[in-house]
Amino acid sequence: MADAPDPKPLSPLDKEQRQGLKAIRDFLRKRTSYDVLPLSFRLIVLDTDLLIKKSLNILIQNSIVSAPLWDSHTSRFAGILTATDYINVIQYHCQFPDEMSKLDQFRLGSLRDIEKAIGATPIESASVHPSRPLYEALRRMLKTRARRIPLVDVDEETGRETVISVITQYRILKFIAVNNEHNTILLKKTLREIQLGSYNDLVVARMGTTVLEVINLMVNGNISCVPIVDSENRVLNAFEAVDIIPCIKGGAYDELNGSVGEALCKRPEDNPGIFTCSQDDRLDSIFDTIRKSRVHRLIVVDDENKLKGVISLSDILKYVLLHGEEDE
Repeated sequence: MADAPDPKPLSPLDKEQRQGLKAIRDFLRKRTSYDVLPLSFRLIVLDTDLLIKKSLNILIQNSIVSAPLWDSHTSRFAGILTATDYINVIQYHCQFPDEMSKLDQFRLGSLRDIEKAIGATPIESASVHPSRPLYEALRRMLKTRARRIPLVDVDEETGRETVISVITQYRILKFIAVNNEHNTILLKKTLREIQLGSYNDLVVARMGTTVLEVINLMVNGNISCVPIVDSENRVLNAFEAVDIIPCIKGGAYDELNGSVGEALCKRPEDNPGIFTCSQDDRLDSIFDTIRKSRVHRLIVVDDENKLKGVISLSDILKYVLLHGEEDE
């Protein structure tokens, strides 16, 4: 029986890439979720008895796009309110227009009932103890496809839960970028080489597309962002799920026939806008961008600014956490 051929030797670039990824994973296993929190932060927790309509105003007034939910009847963490929940409410309004009068009286505790009524897949309400390794929190986020995860502590004597904070994919990536620059600079392979991002069957819209049409595109494609392009497929902007929140302020579900262009004008002034890159950019440069700016995703374009793909923060975290792990 012939011997199996020797595996192809790793190039210096491959070795450096593996070294960087391993070092980052070791770092994530040693640091806790608590370490990611800033020295000073504000946490807004909403009671499940609060009216959905009022929750919208609270998010807008406080310039936040999500909030942990608390069930005061059971004194337990009850999940997290995100833009997806408002998309579900909009779908409910479209499917059951005769229920519109009742919709204003729906409370946050009704969100799971709304999910069932429209046949939406329930979002798994994952949480993690703040003292657990950051690596564990990331694995849980990737498994549940969550973009943020609440840190929930439990009092050993009373068994009562306390929501400490919420950490997002962006905050974790920024934490890696700031504290691991000596390792992220080893990630010199291009986005093309590591095949990072989505490039096929991309869902797009135009500036004149209605907000409701874009919501339907998001729901049907199970995505949270739709690039906005012109007739030449050049990227103009991107409409994100969180952009829906200002559109339905005060329960204005009937105003979703306005254009995407009009909706984007309602973004807060500190909105960072979109970030673009090319497939020939290296992963170390992406981490450099994350270190300096508030990035939620990257739109991949060619030299003429035409749309090529989309890279989510989930794509980056999945690569950093899992790529080549079966070989280690």
